[in-house]
Amino acid sequence: MKEKLTRIVVILGPTGVGKTAISLSLAERLHAEIVSADSMQIYRGMNIGTAKATAADRARIPHHCIDLLEVTERYSAAQYQSDARAALAQIRQKEKLPILVGGTGLYLRAALEAYDFSDAKVDLSLRSSLQERAAQEGNLSLLNELESVDAKTAAKLHVNDAKRIIRALEVYYSTGKPISLAEQVTEQAEPLYQVIYFGLTRPREQLYARIEQRVDQMFESGLTEEVRQLMQQGLTERVPAGQALGYKEFFPYFQGTVSLDSVTALLKQNTRRYAKRQMTWFRANQQIHWFDLSRFASEEMLLEELETLVKHTLF
Repeated sequence: MKEKLTRIVVILGPTGVGKTAISLSLAERLHAEIVSADSMQIYRGMNIGTAKATAADRARIPHHCIDLLEVTERYSAAQYQSDARAALAQIRQKEKLPILVGGTGLYLRAALEAYDFSDAKVDLSLRSSLQERAAQEGNLSLLNELESVDAKTAAKLHVNDAKRIIRALEVYYSTGKPISLAEQVTEQAEPLYQVIYFGLTRPREQLYARIEQRVDQMFESGLTEEVRQLMQQGLTERVPAGQALGYKEFFPYFQGTVSLDSVTALLKQNTRRYAKRQMTWFRANQQIHWFDLSRFASEEMLLEELETLVKHTLF
């Protein structure tokens, strides 16, 4: 099996933990290339707010699955599955090691597992109808409806996660099958790749401090102007990119209803909450080797341990 399956290293963790620096250094050590698993780095121009790899980063290590679309375009996990697997195959053809890096749990699963999206086509008319119902009846009404047709999925979703509640209902009403059935098939399928998962974490207080510092740095780097320019290119609250963390918080500001200080505070709060949700998602994966970055005296020590594990496990 080890000789037949493509070997893949995954580096995951909450936003702000330090995935980018570690992945770049590890890629250099392993002569690897990086595949992004971030649902918003696919959009061109969304650079500062998504902490996208810089031009210098990309010159240092080739990156894949970033800058695929304009901010007005739509994208799905099924499309990401196709794009990511094409990138993995391309890297393998070059006899290099792919390192999949990101914090979007669904994208990681879509790329690496036998996740079948074939029946889950997008039905914009049905979705629009469900969105209107959510606005009128509230998310709880739709979540209760989902519970009656797909209790397994409903149990995993928070009442505020309208997007996934609506998507699960959309899949059920479009196909007659619960979305959890695809997950069940995935869990029973043979592995597609030989994967080692590295999860990066930090103590909550340290992670939150880093998040606040990074948000401040994003503003200093020109995040406000980046959002302004993207709005001129068609970024609105009505397109998927407009719901991205780091961008959706700005719409009230440009409408003149809140101050920039309020945007900053809200973005910090939303980012902390997002990091918490990411960790909840990742903890369900028992294959992840977790590394608390605060326990390493230097980045070099961590990299040595990661490199040793990769060579021992995959080769």
